[in-house]
Amino acid sequence: MSVVACTAGDPKKENTSGPVTDTLPPVETSKPNTNYSPAFKGQTRINGMKTKTPFTGKVLTDKLSRPWGMTALPDGRLLITQKAGTMVIVSATGKVSDPITGIPGVNSKGQGGLLGITLDPEFSNNRMVYWVFSESTPDGNLTAVAKGRLANNEKTIENAQIIYRATPAHNSNLHYGGRILFDKDGYLFVSTGERSDIQTRPQAQQLNSALGKVLRITKEGKPAPGNPFENKPEDHPEIWSYGHRNVQGLAINPVTRDLWGSEFGPLGGDEINLIMPGKNYGWPTITYGLEYSGATIGNGITQKEGMEQPVYYWDPVISPSGMVFCSSANIPEWKNNLFVCGLSGQHIARLRIENNRVTGEERILSKEGQRFRDIIQGKDGNLYTVTDQGRLYKLEKK
Repeated sequence: MSVVACTAGDPKKENTSGPVTDTLPPVETSKPNTNYSPAFKGQTRINGMKTKTPFTGKVLTDKLSRPWGMTALPDGRLLITQKAGTMVIVSATGKVSDPITGIPGVNSKGQGGLLGITLDPEFSNNRMVYWVFSESTPDGNLTAVAKGRLANNEKTIENAQIIYRATPAHNSNLHYGGRILFDKDGYLFVSTGERSDIQTRPQAQQLNSALGKVLRITKEGKPAPGNPFENKPEDHPEIWSYGHRNVQGLAINPVTRDLWGSEFGPLGGDEINLIMPGKNYGWPTITYGLEYSGATIGNGITQKEGMEQPVYYWDPVISPSGMVFCSSANIPEWKNNLFVCGLSGQHIARLRIENNRVTGEERILSKEGQRFRDIIQGKDGNLYTVTDQGRLYKLEKK
């Protein structure tokens, strides 16, 4: 087990007895890809901050195979999905179980695979698990949601069934979205991508398509009651929000209970959004990014009436994936902060959020050289994060 020591910043830089004011420069120092101006102060390149409490990043194991999503079992062990199509359980000491069987086959090409995972709120009684994966169909590939019971011996998923398919299918192996979590009412939020191609991008704006959306469904895969488009028969009633590019992070603020999402931009324009029902998040009409060729996207605009602005964006990108709000006070200044996995950024972004605005940013584990894929809060109140290279880290106070 290796340990990364993370030291505190200068205490003079932070006032921990009252409202925090940071004088550190922004953590992003590279030149942006665009010359777009933010819509409001603090929308990008906010002041930097440093964690005052000394903490460590312990590598519990490096034996995972392309982990993608994870959730904490009631006893604190972690149930983890692996991209190629397997689930494993990892103990507190980092012991990795044999692969769990009984899972429907996945299309693991490109960005596909076995993706996000969550437990039924009544898992202690029913042992039900829900997950997202990329499925191959005769019409193409799509984002699917499945559920099944974790057997008592934890060696298999029993009676696995697919409960939802995000149509239309498309012959692309990109932009599946893939996060899943329960809301306070026992319904599932699921994110999808717009499948990346120029011809499918417009479907992010179309309410008769499940591409480029955040969805809200029941445990049976039906539209959840109270969804914003439930009384419009021409629309998909499972849609919660639309105009998304590729949402790979979903998290619920423990104080406000609001849903937040992380979204991949193209060349520039990665976003953090406050996800509200029925709202349009703009892709591909507005964006703070460019085509990978450097060309402008659409009309090259960043704002339009009726379309939501990101609360925060990055240019250049960090490729934000899984994220979580920390509700624990194990490290006091982390409480209620948002932690976002950076893939190309190779760090965890810690964002302090006040009144739905980002007021400080820190980069954690930035010297590890890892592509961080998912992060959760464990039953012990510590944060756990996995990387594409197969590591599982535990972040805890020294």
